[in-house]
Amino acid sequence: MEEKEGVVIIATHAGEDPERATLPLVGGNAALAMEEKATVVLQGSAVFLAKRGYAEHIHASGFDPLRKLMDSFLELGGKIFVCAPCIKERHIEEADLIEKAQIVAGGTVINECCNAKAVLSY
Repeated sequence: MEEKEGVVIIATHAGEDPERATLPLVGGNAALAMEEKATVVLQGSAVFLAKRGYAEHIHASGFDPLRKLMDSFLELGGKIFVCAPCIKERHIEEADLIEKAQIVAGGTVINECCNAKAVLSY
């Protein structure tokens, strides 16, 4: 049996809940610091986090600003997946997204989850 690797963290909150929007990136950075593969999946309102300029104003008490966490996460090799139907429903275009955000459909998310050691959801 193939050994599973890394962690998938599913985010479902944006600016309406700064703490729950921030925690997936805190966890993702921690995984990368532990030399684990990490993917953050943005679904529901969390897709706004990948919209250029949106995360600049999100800062949960006790944590680094969300934009800083996202930049670190991507620089360290983390992946950010953005739900295709979720951005379509919110009229967000691919050109509106931050660099390195990947638009994906459900099959990609399920495949990533099935191959991960752990899946977390916020």
